[in-house]
Amino acid sequence: MASTGTHKAPAAVRKAEAKRTIRAELSTYNQSPRKVRLVTDMVKGKKIADAVAALSFLPKRAALPIKKLIESAAANGVAKGEDKDTLRVENIQVNSAGMIVRFMPRAMGRAAPIRKRRSNVIVTLSVEKPASPTA
Repeated sequence: MASTGTHKAPAAVRKAEAKRTIRAELSTYNQSPRKVRLVTDMVKGKKIADAVAALSFLPKRAALPIKKLIESAAANGVAKGEDKDTLRVENIQVNSAGMIVRFMPRAMGRAAPIRKRRSNVIVTLSVEKPASPTA
């Protein structure tokens, strides 16, 4: 009896595809995902050089860690044998990494929670295909 697994591609295909993907991950960055998304949405789809240049001059706190993360992903791509000039930011995911809950004293002996939100950021790069000359 054949299994009707939930994956559309066989395991060998998924493993080969995972080896081809160029990615880097920043886990538990201490800034809220909403604020980090303002920075990451700006560089989606750009070439590596353009994204790094844009983040260098952006006056947001999340700009420097995202810039370092993109450079790290590009270095991973170079280690896999890709050319840095052909890499493009395919996707950046910003997810919640939970919260640190602190308490602030309030009136009449009560306490109110302060939620310090954290983010997980995953950068995926893709290789641009060189434009073929059409005659």
